[in-house]
Amino acid sequence: MTQIHVLDDTTINKIAAGEVVERPASVVKELVENAMDAGATAIEIEIMGGGVSFIRVTDNGHGMTREDARTAILRHATSKISSVSDLQTVTTLGFRGEALPTIASVSRFSLLTRRGTDDLGTRVDILGGKPPEIEDAGCEIGTTVRVEELFFNTPARKKFLKTNTTEAGKISDYVIRLALSRPDIAFRFINNNRLTIMTAGDDSLRRAIESIYGSDTAGALIPLDFHDEEAEIRITGYVSKPSVIRSSRAWQTYIVNGRAIQNRAIAKAIDNVYRALVPKMGFPLAVLCIEVPQRTIDVNVHPQKTEMKFEDEGRIFKAVYKSVLDAIRGAAGEAAAIAASVEKPKFHCEAVPLSVGTPASGAPYTAHTSAPANTPANNYALPPVRPQTVHEAVQWRGQRIDLRAAQDRMGIERSAERETFAAAQTAALSAESAEIEGNLLPIGQVDLTYIIAQSAQSLYIVDQHAAHERILFDRFSAQADGIPSQQMLVHAILSFDAREAQYIDENAELFDRLGFHLEPAGEREYRLTEAPADIPLDEAEDTIREVLVSLGDLHAATPANLRQAGIATMACRAAIKAGEELNVRQMEILLDELRHTPFPFTCPHGRPTILRFDTHDLAKMFKRTGFGL
Repeated sequence: MTQIHVLDDTTINKIAAGEVVERPASVVKELVENAMDAGATAIEIEIMGGGVSFIRVTDNGHGMTREDARTAILRHATSKISSVSDLQTVTTLGFRGEALPTIASVSRFSLLTRRGTDDLGTRVDILGGKPPEIEDAGCEIGTTVRVEELFFNTPARKKFLKTNTTEAGKISDYVIRLALSRPDIAFRFINNNRLTIMTAGDDSLRRAIESIYGSDTAGALIPLDFHDEEAEIRITGYVSKPSVIRSSRAWQTYIVNGRAIQNRAIAKAIDNVYRALVPKMGFPLAVLCIEVPQRTIDVNVHPQKTEMKFEDEGRIFKAVYKSVLDAIRGAAGEAAAIAASVEKPKFHCEAVPLSVGTPASGAPYTAHTSAPANTPANNYALPPVRPQTVHEAVQWRGQRIDLRAAQDRMGIERSAERETFAAAQTAALSAESAEIEGNLLPIGQVDLTYIIAQSAQSLYIVDQHAAHERILFDRFSAQADGIPSQQMLVHAILSFDAREAQYIDENAELFDRLGFHLEPAGEREYRLTEAPADIPLDEAEDTIREVLVSLGDLHAATPANLRQAGIATMACRAAIKAGEELNVRQMEILLDELRHTPFPFTCPHGRPTILRFDTHDLAKMFKRTGFGL
């Protein structure tokens, strides 16, 4: 008996569904692209339960005859191409003929369609890849596809989906990209009976961006129009001023010949232009419409058609770089004035300058505020304060500590420490020790990022950002009644896109417990009246947006998981950054607090905070093992 056999169509479709239908957002993408190819001028997408329980896509396109509807659900049946040569010139979004049969194989699938010349439409029902039921039905011109109980017959795939909120967010991202790629089509996106996205379909890309991202974002747009006749490349669209950024590329859309794609070369070109204008992990808004000869690209790279190969990717990189750079320069007037075009943040709070006495001399740590010119300064004097936390320590400004005196003092302390541990020097602790031994005495910084410290028997290298992040995370987590907040003298009006606004509404109590008090102030706008005391006020908005991103990446939306994700993001934002110079006292405080945290060896995101080398490790590295000296 032969061991090799041909799989049946149902099994083939379920295997193909693993590539074509990765998640509910893949279903929406395939169905909406079919509607766009069918000549629709209005498309409505409705989902329930993150798209797992219900998806409906309705369009007013050409529709199908009964015979075409019967054929459309067959594997590799398509109206887009007829021969292999057509792949070189294909201009439609779909062409593989895999979407409908693979979707129908893992869901309860229903298709309702009618052409304008037909009196009756056609209804096709398929249950998990079983033979279809086809009948006449009354319906509007166009096509409606309903997908219910996605992955009901493939529980392994369903188990690995993320929360309904996250899956809905992925669908929203796809709808946004598709709407921006075709501003001439009116889109409506309904999530759990709530209209979250609506575009007018008036063929204005700027108005489409405003409908999706809000008027504040639209007011910060910079148009670009680039044409390279020799390379036959045309680039139009918009980028944002450096003052409008996000912590991810989620709002960067690249459209090549009408197809929204992902491409590292395009992303890198934009990053290179903004490198000196935005923070390291900040990304501007960009909607780029790129037109190239069809013969110079290959869209048949990936089943989901989200990737594209270019004949000369280097030329695309140069064209995008020059077009964005020219747009930024034009908005700034000249290259030297680019920084001047950056708008001031909506709110700003300057740290109170602190004058630090020299610890070696025994002088107290005294804080002074600057008094108004017409008021005696002594009326504003504050009592002597000695900072006890790392956060307070990193706020010190003004006179530097006398490092020579501090080092002398540290030398005395180290001598005493060595005497204390002299009896135990022969017993090295293992690298897997659950506790940090003794007091850690700082030696200095490397690259303003890593603290070098020692104990009586070991050498430590500490990542200052990861260590402070762990300290703050444990501190925030221990505050069961909520994180202390500070009132803002000037309230900030924050504008969010539809998905972010929905996250805020669904997690209002969580944000209150994190120390952010947000009040509705209009459509997708909120008034920030309070912010956590440990976070600089000018970073409050960015912290909120990063919390929203972290909530979208969760697999399980339990209250504990939501709070932990929010606290981890806040701790990361409030922690000392790499490249920040610390004095000896600040390093002492950080190391002491890290030593007393329950889990000092990793940050909340799992990165190591400490590398430890005991006497045995050092002996091995210097090849001193086996020698008496």
